[in-house]
Amino acid sequence: MCQNENRRYKDIERSIVKKFRKPIWRKFTKAINEYELIKDGDKIAVCISGGKDSMLMAKLFQELHRHGIKNFEVKFLVMNPGYNDLNYQVILNNAKLMNIPITVFKTDIFDTVADIPNNPCYLCARMRRGYLYSKAKELGCNKIALGHHYDDVIETILMGMLYGGQIQTMMPKLHSTNFEGMELIRPLYLIREEDIIHWKDYNDLKFIACACRMTEELARNKASSSQNESLISKRAEVKRIIHSIALKDPIIEKNIFRSVENVNLNTVIAYKQDGVKHHFLDDY
Repeated sequence: MCQNENRRYKDIERSIVKKFRKPIWRKFTKAINEYELIKDGDKIAVCISGGKDSMLMAKLFQELHRHGIKNFEVKFLVMNPGYNDLNYQVILNNAKLMNIPITVFKTDIFDTVADIPNNPCYLCARMRRGYLYSKAKELGCNKIALGHHYDDVIETILMGMLYGGQIQTMMPKLHSTNFEGMELIRPLYLIREEDIIHWKDYNDLKFIACACRMTEELARNKASSSQNESLISKRAEVKRIIHSIALKDPIIEKNIFRSVENVNLNTVIAYKQDGVKHHFLDDY
């Protein structure tokens, strides 16, 4: 690594614990402690998609090691689901620039979901997670870490209510149902997306976005706005809704997040636990 590259990644690391200590570093360590995301002897596959969130997460784990927290091991795992050459090279270049020692493996997920007419994004996400669990287990890991942040959480809560007719959240950690002994953790759980973007821009970093073929097609597609609108995800729509109401009252975002921490079962018509539905009339 040349001297300029060496200085660059050190500046990126320094920014995390200096300039972004309060909005990023402290919230990262708070989530780890509050939700007990790391335990002695863990071997964690830090899953890097190539976007801003997962790349920051990788640096945060490296920083945790540098601060003397060495009771766990990490593998920085990159899955190539079928990126075009340009996007794939961006990931490799960023990993080198940021001094992240990645393990890369290839799948054909993009080819598999390319012709799926209904909800290909859902299938793609499920397949990605399955491949990540499988590779992580092969590498001897007992956990995978994903880069979902605070804004992903509140969007999930509102999406569940508006489109699913249910109250649920994106959990900070959960046991895998298909891979025995494996867990999923979300260390960026308390970090705001705007702070991640600020960190990215401050360090003049360029990352890939979704990079799937549907996203690329939308970028090229010059059809009418009504045609394009049908392809825009519900999550993007919910993101706009939250942004709009938060402009009037910023506390709303925090209230959405807290709503699933303050569920009063005495005022709920029905709820499910372990697949069993309970109704208020059962004990009325």
